[in-house]
Amino acid sequence: MVGHIGTIQLAAASFATSVFMVGMLFGLGITLGITPLVGQSFNSGNSRNLGSWFKNGIIVNLIASVLICLSMSSVVLFMNRMGQSKEVVQKAIPFYLIHVTSLIPLMLFFSFKQFFEGIGNTKIAMIITIIINLVNITLNYILIYGKLGFPALGLNGSGYASLISRLLMPVLFLIMTLRIPAFRVYLLEAFHSGFEKIKIKRIISIGFPIGLQMVIEILAFTLGAIMLGWISKESLAGHQIAISMASMTYMISLGLASGTTIRVSHAFGEHNRNELKHAVLASLHMVIAFMSLMGILFILLRNQLPLLFTSDPAVIKVASGLLIVGAFFQIFDGMQVVLLGALRGMADVRIPMFIAFFSYIIVSLPISYLLAFVFNVGYAGVWIGFVFGLSTAAILFGFRLKHQIQKFGHYKSYL
Repeated sequence: MVGHIGTIQLAAASFATSVFMVGMLFGLGITLGITPLVGQSFNSGNSRNLGSWFKNGIIVNLIASVLICLSMSSVVLFMNRMGQSKEVVQKAIPFYLIHVTSLIPLMLFFSFKQFFEGIGNTKIAMIITIIINLVNITLNYILIYGKLGFPALGLNGSGYASLISRLLMPVLFLIMTLRIPAFRVYLLEAFHSGFEKIKIKRIISIGFPIGLQMVIEILAFTLGAIMLGWISKESLAGHQIAISMASMTYMISLGLASGTTIRVSHAFGEHNRNELKHAVLASLHMVIAFMSLMGILFILLRNQLPLLFTSDPAVIKVASGLLIVGAFFQIFDGMQVVLLGALRGMADVRIPMFIAFFSYIIVSLPISYLLAFVFNVGYAGVWIGFVFGLSTAAILFGFRLKHQIQKFGHYKSYL
């Protein structure tokens, strides 16, 4: 919808979103720390212990969300020094600040989501996400274009739509869980439980490295978007279209990765090595098949998909070319996120953080810069760098997981 009000607005949305995603994913990464801890404790059947994990997880996440928002707000002081055109920066700043405000309710929603995923329930989050997407789409249409008597707010209207939607997400989660007796018990136990420093430290020790790993990955894509802005605003707008399409297919892979984390954490808690291996292999087979199919569709429909976003021929040309590269990198993207999900299920987060740094900062970014500006490949060169980074991550995560499974087998036999 933003693409249809102008190329500058689309470029501003791409720039602001790319910067926002760094802080947002760090925050969401911290919330992910609760899932393997709850999953490994779930088989004990101790609702009081699980309620304590829930409460202490919410405490950590709320404090983190406030600190992250304050830090992210200061970024606006430097956005005009990132090599983007003045008109793009002017429109990006208010849109960015609206999104920053929405991070607190979003992290609260993820506190609920990650806890309930730890006990094996993904349905509530799915239902809420579907409802909120419909709300968000409707609000975008009303606020961007000024329908039903509302003023046309343009790009900022999209930001306000996201803010309102994210405020509703934790409210809906609380209402739905209170209506289900089997889940209400965890909320009651959380309410009556106290603050436990050991649990808080454990959540931070798992969540913080996950957050850093996610920041490192998105930082490569954010800096890549900034590089594309150096080339032209059409390149940045085309990137926004292509990355939006790739992000939709990535969400399926992320869902499989979350399922993998749940199954692996449960198997790990039961010391069931065979179940753990089956969970990983099943997810890998599914993600490779799905991403390969989506890659074929990206190539076949590369000239049609951008028309959903814009009618600008220059932007369509960029997006079309990037979708071809995206068809390849998303296969590796799917593999790496599933393998990473398995490692998280085993609470192995520190080494994967260093693997991510090597893959995305040491490998991906230099290749993107060299191809785009030294060898003059242009905008496609930035995305080819993504291919190298994601494939490196997938290979190294695979080796790490193999090592951890072998060590887990020895640990089980010792027990």
